[in-house]
Order: sequence, then C-alpha cells, then structure tokens
Amino acid sequence: MYDIHDLTRKLQRSNDSKIVLLVADGLGGLPLSPGEKTELETAKTPNLDELAQQGTLGLSTPVLPGIAPGSGPGHLGLFGYDPLKYQIGRGVLEALGIDFDLGDNDVAIRGNFCTISDDGNISDRRAGRIASDIGAKLCEKLDQIEIPGVEVFVRHVKEYRLVIVFRGEGLGGEIDDTDPQRTGVPPLDPHPRDEASQKTAEICKAFIDQAREVLKDDAPANLLTMRGIAKRPPIPKFEEVYGTRAAAIAVYPMYRGLARLVGMDVLDAGTTVDDQLNRLEAAWDDYDFFFIHYKYTDSTGEDGNFEAKVARTEDVDAAIPRIRELNPDVIVVTGDHSTPAKMKAHSWHPVPVLLASDMARFDGSTEFGEAACVRGGLGQFEAKYLMMMALAHAGRLEKFGA
Repeated sequence: MYDIHDLTRKLQRSNDSKIVLLVADGLGGLPLSPGEKTELETAKTPNLDELAQQGTLGLSTPVLPGIAPGSGPGHLGLFGYDPLKYQIGRGVLEALGIDFDLGDNDVAIRGNFCTISDDGNISDRRAGRIASDIGAKLCEKLDQIEIPGVEVFVRHVKEYRLVIVFRGEGLGGEIDDTDPQRTGVPPLDPHPRDEASQKTAEICKAFIDQAREVLKDDAPANLLTMRGIAKRPPIPKFEEVYGTRAAAIAVYPMYRGLARLVGMDVLDAGTTVDDQLNRLEAAWDDYDFFFIHYKYTDSTGEDGNFEAKVARTEDVDAAIPRIRELNPDVIVVTGDHSTPAKMKAHSWHPVPVLLASDMARFDGSTEFGEAACVRGGLGQFEAKYLMMMALAHAGRLEKFGA
C-alpha cells in the first residue's frame, strides 16, 4: 500500500497559511435514550454552529470501523499517521510528555495508582483520583525501589498517573497491561507477548511486588497497575512529511508526549483554556500549524456525567471566537475518539469533524452535531486522511500528476 507520507513529501507547497487543529478529546457521544440528543447536540454552541455554517462537516473513523481506539492511536490518526502502522505504547507517550529523555535501552510504562480491597481485588482503578501532591509523594517512595540488573525511574505525571522506566540491556517492550479495565477483580500479571520481553515481564512483576509492600499503608492508593508497556519506536517527523512548522498547546502530559513524538514543538500551555489561547496568540507568528488539546470532554464522558460533558463542550465553544480573531486559513474541530457518557468509555462510533476554510465546499449545515455530521459534505473517512484535507484547504499541496 502506498505510504501517505511519501505522497505528502512530494506534494508539499510552502506558503504563509495557518492551520489550527482543535481536539476536544472524546468529543463524540450518544443520546441517553433513543430519539434524544447527544452531548454535543445538547450543548449550546453558537460559535461552533456559526463556524459549521461557513465550513463543511463529516465523521472520521479513528482506526477501523468497530474499533474503539485509545488516545494514542486516535491522535496519531489525526496527525496523519496510520495508527495500525505506528503503534505507540502509552508509557512512551507519558514519559515524553513529562520531558523524560527516553533512550534505546529504556522501557516506559504508564502507571495508575489504584485501590486494592482486602480480598485482593481492585475497588477503584484510579484510587479516587488522588490529588497531585499525594501522587507525587507516593512516586518519591516508589523511586527508591531497586531491582538487580536495571535502573528504575519513577516519575509523577498528574493526579493518580505516573511513569515507570526500566533501563537496561536486553529489555523487550511487548508486555500485556496489568489493568483488567474493570473493578471487582485482581490486577493481571505482566504477561510477555514474545520471548525477548520475558526478562522485562519478570522485572515488572518484581516491581509490583515491592510496590505492594511500599504502598500497603497508603490507601486509597495502595497499589498500581501498569499500562502501555513499550519502547520508543522510530517515526517520521511532522515538519519533514508535511513541510509545516508545528506547535502543540496541550496541558496533559500524554498529549504533549504525542506531539513531541512526531516532532512538534511543545509549548508551555499553562493549566486553563485561557492560558492555552494566550499561548496560541503569543506564538502565532512562529508556526504554521497549531494543535490545541482539550481534555475534559473525555474525562466527563468516562465518568458517565452527561451534564458535565455538555458543560465542557460549551467551554470548547467559548474558545472559538479568540481562535477566529487570529484569522487562521483552516480551522478543524474534532475529537480523537468518541466517549459517550452513556458508555463511560471510549467507543467505536465515528467522530464529528468540522472543517472551516474559505476554500471549503459549504454543505448547508446549520449546526455542529453528530446528526448534522452524518449529512455533511466530508462524508465518513479514516482519520489519517484529515491532515491531507487540512493541508489542501490551506493551499499546501501541489497537484498530483500531469
């Protein structure tokens, strides 16, 4: 199959256009009952609706029909990287997101503090979403763990999330997660998927055994689960394949890590949407492409809180006027996957997409929502093609062929 990036390398065209990709994480949703509205359709979004009237809508499939993606594959698709070709462990993304310098001999792991009940089963997969100051102190304790033959690094990320890195020779990165993704059952064993990762699996088990002792008196965070155990893979850089200087304005470490992985400059984004927009305005003259990430449409969906996801969607809408004041040539608003509050999880449902540009073929849409996107002019497409559409609308692709 022809590589998308072979094509974009050949067709790159330089100009002064600006592209903004605003990702409302987990944007897509479902109605709570048949015939009702989704979170996006329920939200009051006058600014997005106005933008929809001047653009074109559609639905993107992050990976393949019926596949519910993680945030890593979801974002890689939005960046134009085939998520089936570039499978990136979440541990790598978390480590890069906190500026940990991963080397060739490193295995990175995303950890979640969790609550283990007296029967050994998980009662809370996120340890009650402990505060960051508590999580940081627990990571300091875990950073004292020693395992023969490897260096061990434990770094706090945010709230209940942490990064564990094992550094040593002969470590494979193909290990199954220990998070069973549900409560009422014990954590899983770290199982190697190939022979080269057997040693790493044994190290993971040794770490968990010691962590159990270290954290035994620290309920609700009295153990941890391991996710996204992996080594850093090679991946082509954004500017090289698209010819654009790209900046990422993301608060959460994982999304900063995703951007850094593909070679974007990761800018200080503060902690609020206002901080992010201030950073966008300050950096406007320095870059061609801006990736802005907003997390809370996803976390409220995972919590099953329909009303809160509606409110967070309205926060996204409120950011649109300041972005438009900068007069970007292309604005894309979408999500990396759907997170319906009804399901409390990432889902396989196609994701709403809004693309606004003076070069857009307007499709008559009057509002931005799932039902409108079904009828939109972009149709339904694989997310990995979104970047080519954004580049084309910005005049950054030459004609193909004679």
